[in-house]
Amino acid sequence: MKKTAALPFVFVNVAMTADGKIAPANRHFIQFGGPADRRHLLELRATADAIMSGARTMDMDRVKLGPGPARYRRLRLRRGLAEYNLRVIVSGAGTIDPQAAIFKHRFSPIIILTTGRIAKSRLARLRALADEVRICGAKELDFSEALQWLRKKWKVRRLLCEGGGELNGALFRAGLVDEIHLTICPIVLGGRNAPTLADGAGVAKLADAARFRLASMKRRGSDLFLVYRRRNR
Repeated sequence: MKKTAALPFVFVNVAMTADGKIAPANRHFIQFGGPADRRHLLELRATADAIMSGARTMDMDRVKLGPGPARYRRLRLRRGLAEYNLRVIVSGAGTIDPQAAIFKHRFSPIIILTTGRIAKSRLARLRALADEVRICGAKELDFSEALQWLRKKWKVRRLLCEGGGELNGALFRAGLVDEIHLTICPIVLGGRNAPTLADGAGVAKLADAARFRLASMKRRGSDLFLVYRRRNR
């Protein structure tokens, strides 16, 4: 799929173990990246109009999807961005914990993307919590429609995705990812059910795989920082 100008630039940031896992099999969040990885995350956030994450990521940890300390907010302002980024949560059935930390910190708008599968009671509850809830697709989330709407309604030009694997996988299958920021950490978690960078249905043929080229590679301590860009860019 060729992206159009009506869509935001989408970049994915992931810290991954040497065996390709982004979390253990129980899916409880583990901070296995070092201080350099944390700084890299905040530096990327300082370039984004919006940060997007899946509902399970919201439930697993005290995630607020904010820009972080004041120096990163000042960096955003110097770049002509709003001090605080828009925050986007994805959940096909609207199964988001209403007690999640993100709803207790109202420094910037919270948008929820969902589908027609959401129950009316959940929809009403989420509309009371978020600044806007957008239904994109009947049973499966139409990410192309959702991203076009974010660009048109909320002026999102750069969208940073922070996973998890199901959300990343859906964006890759839809051909919407422009750039990958991948931190490889020198640990091994194992586990056949442990989540990876891109989970979900995947592709049946190699010809359908999302293809990227290596743009840069840096080593900081024992961590390896890679950047991949779409081949057609």
